[in-house]
Amino acid sequence: MPFSMTTFCSGVAVVLMLSYVGLIAMVMSYAALTIEFSQSVRNDEAVVATLESQYLAAVARITSTDYVRSGYTVPVTKIFVPAKAVTALR
Repeated sequence: MPFSMTTFCSGVAVVLMLSYVGLIAMVMSYAALTIEFSQSVRNDEAVVATLESQYLAAVARITSTDYVRSGYTVPVTKIFVPAKAVTALR
């Protein structure tokens, strides 16, 4: 044989050790990305909750507004204008 069994076993051990370190690095980077993504989702949920509360406050303000007291008048008549049926091929 051109090389000894000790050299062969040492080479295999080094390759296995490097693969093990590489796998650990890959798992740790995956865990870091997963944690970062979950934090991003939590931040987005907080932004959506803030926007939703602002929207609900605006709807409540619009609903509870007395437009007559604000200077608007009640319409005398209501006229509904018939519309043509809308199709995709006009």
